[in-house]
Amino acid sequence: MKVLLINVSLRPGSPLKLFPTGLAYVASAIVRAGFEPRIIDIDASRPSDEELERLIAAQDFDIAALGCIVTGYKYVKNLTALIRKINRDAVIIAGNTVGSSIPDIVLSKTETDIVVMGEGDITTVELLKQLAARKPVEDVAGIRFKRGNQVISTPPRPVITNIDSLPLPMWDLFDMETYIVSGRRSVSEPLPRPREELRPFHVNTARGCLYRCTFCYHAFKGVKYRHRTGASIAAEMAELKNRYDINYISFFDELTFFSIPQATEVVDALLKADLGLQWEADVRGNMFKDEVGLALAKKMKLAGCRGLAYSLESANSEILRAMDKKITPRDFVVQKRILDQAGLASWTSLVFGYPMETRETIRETFDCCREAGIYPSAGFLLPQPGTPMYEYAKERGHIVNEEDYLLRLGDRQDLRVNLTSLPGDALEECVREGLRQLSRDLEVDLADGELIKTSYYRDKRKKGNEAS
Repeated sequence: MKVLLINVSLRPGSPLKLFPTGLAYVASAIVRAGFEPRIIDIDASRPSDEELERLIAAQDFDIAALGCIVTGYKYVKNLTALIRKINRDAVIIAGNTVGSSIPDIVLSKTETDIVVMGEGDITTVELLKQLAARKPVEDVAGIRFKRGNQVISTPPRPVITNIDSLPLPMWDLFDMETYIVSGRRSVSEPLPRPREELRPFHVNTARGCLYRCTFCYHAFKGVKYRHRTGASIAAEMAELKNRYDINYISFFDELTFFSIPQATEVVDALLKADLGLQWEADVRGNMFKDEVGLALAKKMKLAGCRGLAYSLESANSEILRAMDKKITPRDFVVQKRILDQAGLASWTSLVFGYPMETRETIRETFDCCREAGIYPSAGFLLPQPGTPMYEYAKERGHIVNEEDYLLRLGDRQDLRVNLTSLPGDALEECVREGLRQLSRDLEVDLADGELIKTSYYRDKRKKGNEAS
C-alpha cells in the first residue's frame, strides 16, 4: 500500500512557512505502523500549478492524504480534483479542521473519499491497515466516508488520554531548514538576538482548550483538554536543539498554560533540563493575578521564557459575554503589569465585528490596549463552521450558500461577513484609525499597510529589534 502525504499551502503568496506539526505527528504514527509514506510539501516548495501536477503524476500511490484548517477549503477542493485527474483509483483522505468541521461538504463537493474526524494519529493507522487488507473501512472509528451518494459516519473515537506517549513528529520527512529560516519571520519583538541568528521552531505541548469561545474552532474542539508533562516537553526541545541547532521555541498550542500549578511543573522541568533555549507560550488572560503569579513569571524568565501571548479580543463587557471569554479587561491589564515587572514580553489579539460592535466599543478596546501599553494583532470576526457565530450568521442570512462562503474564506484580517450595524467600510476604517492612533501613542513603527497584517509583533524602537 503506497501512501502519499501532501502538505497544503494555506498562504501561497506569503513568505512565512509554518511547519505542519499535525501532519508530522500522523506521519510518525504511520511510519511506526510499518508504512513508508512519501511527501509532497507544497508549502515548503511552492510549485506552480504545472509543477505540482508533474510532482503528483511522478508518484506511484494508492492513497493520498492531506489536511489543513477550514480556511483552506478552496485549496483542498482544487487539490483533490487534481489528484483524481491523475489517479482515478486513489483513495483520497482529508483531515484536520477542513474535514472535522465540514465533513459532509468535503465529501459531497470535493473528490475526497474519507474524512478523519478529530485526532488522526490512531485513526489514520487503522484506516490504512483496513485499506491495505481490503477490509471494510466502516470498522474504523472516527471517520466519515461516502458510498455512492450516501455519507456514512462511524462512532467517535476516544481521545488519546496520554499525549506524552505519542512519538515525536516525523521532522526528517520535511525540509526542516526551509521552515527554520522562514520561521524567523514569525518571532515577535523584542528579539532575543539578531533575527538572522534565530533558529526557531514550534513544539505542541497540549491538545485542545479548556474554554469554548463562540468564534473559535480548532482540531480538538469539544473533547477533553490534554497537556504534556514538563519532562516530555523538555526532551523534545533537547532533541530539536541537538538535531537542528534550534535556539528558540514557540509553544504552538490553543492553550499552553492554564493554571499556576501546571505551568510551574513545566517551568521546573525546563530549569532542571537547563537547555539554554528561549521560548514563548500561550496562556489565559487572567492567570497572573498576584504575588504568586509574579513569582512564577520571574521563574519563567529564569527558565528561558521571553514572553507570553494571551488574548483580550475585546474590552467591552457585553461583547466579552457574547464571546464567552470568561475574563475581564481588568484581568488583562493586571496580568500585563505583572509580566512587565517580571521582564516578560506580552502579545495579544483582538477580534472586531460582533453584532453589538460600535465605534464606542472599538474605542473602548483600544483604550484598554493603550492603558496596558500593548499593540495588538487585530482582525475581524471570521465565522467558522462548527462555531456558534457561524450558526448565527447562517440564521440571519449572512451565509446563504455555504460552499460559496467557504471558497471565499481567507485570513481574519479580511472582513468577509459584517454582522454589525456599521457599514463594512466604516467598520474597517474605524479599526484602522484606532490602530494608527495606538501605534503613534505606543511609538510602534508600522506602515499603514502593516497595521493589521503584521508578520510579527513590533515593539518600541530599541537597539537590536530591527526587523529583517
